[in-house]
Amino acid sequence: MPREVIELEQQIEHLSILDENGQLDDDLEPDIDEATLLAMHRTMLLARRFDERMLSLQRQGRIGTFAPVKGQEAAQVGTAAHLDQDDWMIPSFRETAVALWRGDATKSMVNLLLVNGGFFQGGRMPPEQRDLPIAVPVGSQTVHAVGIGYGMKYRDTNQVAMVYFGDGATSEGDSHEALNFAGVFQTPVVFVCQNNQYAISVPRERQSHAKTLAQKALAYGLPGLQVDGNDILAVYAAAQEAVARAREGGGPTLLECVTYRLSLHTTADDPTRYRDEEEVEKWEQRDPLDRFQSYLKEKELLDEDDLDALEEELADQIQEAVDEAESQMDALGDETLSMFEHIYAEMPPYLQQQRDYLAAELDQREKEGANA
Repeated sequence: MPREVIELEQQIEHLSILDENGQLDDDLEPDIDEATLLAMHRTMLLARRFDERMLSLQRQGRIGTFAPVKGQEAAQVGTAAHLDQDDWMIPSFRETAVALWRGDATKSMVNLLLVNGGFFQGGRMPPEQRDLPIAVPVGSQTVHAVGIGYGMKYRDTNQVAMVYFGDGATSEGDSHEALNFAGVFQTPVVFVCQNNQYAISVPRERQSHAKTLAQKALAYGLPGLQVDGNDILAVYAAAQEAVARAREGGGPTLLECVTYRLSLHTTADDPTRYRDEEEVEKWEQRDPLDRFQSYLKEKELLDEDDLDALEEELADQIQEAVDEAESQMDALGDETLSMFEHIYAEMPPYLQQQRDYLAAELDQREKEGANA
């Protein structure tokens, strides 16, 4: 039988504007006003310092397990910077910097602390803030994003949905279904894959034999671009094009932000078991925050005095959020048993049995504590 050769019209490009050595491609430098540049830097630095504070709180037993964002701030802020208030943001479980950019930063930190402390109230968003709660199941949120995008297209709006996920999610069926559906129905969705090199302990090369993750877009008939995820200028430029395409009815885009998780997968993880320090040190030299600060200093928008003052201001803001979150936690009391609520209209016997068992266990612990 004769064979037909189908030529692919699209190739995957890699975008880098400001490399780790400070070399700037002037021809590709995006036009970003000074206020936006400084706002993006502030959010990146706040995310880094808040990350460090949460790690300290978790080690003290004051919050539960969470997923640090260290190293991925540029990939998050550079993309979220293009979302309008009425656009939708759909996170996974590591989008701390996005949350800080999207809403009131102090309130966002309070909500994150509540969620990481085990209080579902932290996942409640104000009606005007079109952000979904964090999604722990890997990849499930990609389908939700496409559903939202389909609804917006059906209503003929110019809104955009932006969904975040990691390289590990590209091995999940949900992400493939989402990309396929988005391509078929040309929904206004920007898929932001943060390729941080590890799906928990599984390295990128064990996730896919494909040379890039962005090229998976070709199978679904949509544009794909790989970008240096530690270069906020490149991320900003790539997201600007993708969001504009979605708004104008041009359909979805897959952005692969090549970055690195400099910290733990979650605080229940020990990365020293599966990656060596030499690799981490190599990526630390590509730190997106250091790179952006050097760029701002070169443009005379930031100096050491500015940075010192900002560090002090952010420390106060973080402390304010911690105090407020812990005050709310104290007022809410023990919410452990609330995990059994809001699941079924009528609680099935097996779940009621588990709830009763846990209630008895908590009651016993309380009695032992009172007698201690």
